[in-house]
Amino acid sequence: MPDPSLLVLVVDDEPAMREVVSMRVADWGYEVAVAPDGATADRHIAERPPDLVISDVVLPDTSGLDLLTALKAGDPARPVILMTAYATVELAVDAMKRGAQDFLTKPLDYLKLKAVIEAATRDIALRTEVEGLEAELATQTGTGAIIGSSQALEDIRAMIARVAATDTSALVVGESGTGKELVVRTIHQQSARASGPFIAINAAAMAEGLIESELFGHEKGAFTGATATRPGCFELAHGGTLFLDEIAEMPASLQPKLLRILEDGRTRRLGGTREHRFDVRVLAATNREPEDAVQEGMLREDLFYRLGVFTIHVPPLRDRPEDIPLLTQHFIQHLNTKHGRSVHGLRDSARERFLAYPWPGNVRELRNVVERAIILADSWIEVTHLPPYFAEDGEPTGGDAGLTTASLAGLSLAEAEKRLILDTLERVGHNKAEAARRLKLDVKTIRNKLKTYGVA
Repeated sequence: MPDPSLLVLVVDDEPAMREVVSMRVADWGYEVAVAPDGATADRHIAERPPDLVISDVVLPDTSGLDLLTALKAGDPARPVILMTAYATVELAVDAMKRGAQDFLTKPLDYLKLKAVIEAATRDIALRTEVEGLEAELATQTGTGAIIGSSQALEDIRAMIARVAATDTSALVVGESGTGKELVVRTIHQQSARASGPFIAINAAAMAEGLIESELFGHEKGAFTGATATRPGCFELAHGGTLFLDEIAEMPASLQPKLLRILEDGRTRRLGGTREHRFDVRVLAATNREPEDAVQEGMLREDLFYRLGVFTIHVPPLRDRPEDIPLLTQHFIQHLNTKHGRSVHGLRDSARERFLAYPWPGNVRELRNVVERAIILADSWIEVTHLPPYFAEDGEPTGGDAGLTTASLAGLSLAEAEKRLILDTLERVGHNKAEAARRLKLDVKTIRNKLKTYGVA
């Protein structure tokens, strides 16, 4: 439906043509102004800038091409449609190079003119929406990098402010890719420890034999390969924050020692005899429901209570679709800068797919999809720029892993298993713990399979 608040300026020195075009445009539901020459057009533009301009190429005091250039200099986003009775290929190419929305020949095909105007006004509406999103993004820069307008995120921001004002432990719970580390970092940045170090360790990303050394440090000669003394994460985080990611994946044998150190505020390096005192705030995260992890024996109950003085739940993206437009525009801004692009935003059809899609990889998957689209798109992200697994109904084309039975047909069992594991890892941002959860495998099994495949 046309927006009657949009002003269309028709510039043509032929009175009959000017009247017919302006009447047609007015009949289609737009406000219209007219000008017989470039000077009159300039006065109109100075008094009330039009949203869209339709101009003849040949004018008594200037050319439509020069008017186009001046209009684009004043407002590069304003659509300008040129028309002429003397069309040539060279003229059309020149007009499009200068930024014309379209180039039409006389006598006009009014159905085509209407379609071009409707496409241009859709772009105007999209730009207005993008400007609104960018204005809202500008208001959120002071709250950390947690982008969104949902009530769920408002509640999380309020909880972060309360937790940051204390020095207690907290546990952040949410699916892979929801932004748990972002919540943890924001707590650190808003706390009295903001000027201190922020040290992160992922319990699911390290081999069992290495994580103890990473956490507590080791003395030279403590084990084979320990060629130098190395402080652990608790020592490195002294005066700041230690982030224990995927805490439920920490080896059960190590959890009692971690609990004791948290209670005592002292640590001893592997192979060492001297205890080191530390002043560290510990924040943890898990993509499992902690109560389930306790019931399954993956997380000690006393460790859960010690870490989860405050528990912050970050909901999956599918439960807060109102955050998708703002997050998408945030990533478009960031990735335009990263890749030297100038993509404006999502077309309506692409936005509908974004809102319908369940985002199993959450915010991490959204960023990856936007980055792919940024590289493929010119000015707007279309449906054709989205990954193949975006089906018509917004569902992944092959479940969580994006594979279908047909795509695995003819493969050996080992090869099918390999494709399933690697595809699932790709979908969850190479988070081994999340891939293991989705495939109902142990994290150790995932690691061993990847070694077999020669993948780090």
